[in-house]
Amino acid sequence: METYRLLSLEIEHGEWTRRLNMESADLIVVTEAGSRLWYVDVNGIRDEELLDYFYTAADIQISLTAWTGDGRTLRGTAYFHANKAHQAAALRGDGELRGL
Repeated sequence: METYRLLSLEIEHGEWTRRLNMESADLIVVTEAGSRLWYVDVNGIRDEELLDYFYTAADIQISLTAWTGDGRTLRGTAYFHANKAHQAAALRGDGELRGL
């Protein structure tokens, strides 16, 4: 398991793009039986409207761009699982995370 601190996250969903206003985000990459799975834990999301939207939306697939502390830009597709009670989200990766 590898963990990377993310400095910034931008998500695209449908017709809009939004940079997340957050306290922290960590990318976790798990390699198991030849497969590479990834997800992002996002904490301290200050955008209540965004959390409300994804909490009730039927379509939670997003395009993700993330910037790491060591200067890499990562891109991929994920599913946005909002946790309104904790102002957080889990972004579950779907397929390859380019740039890693």
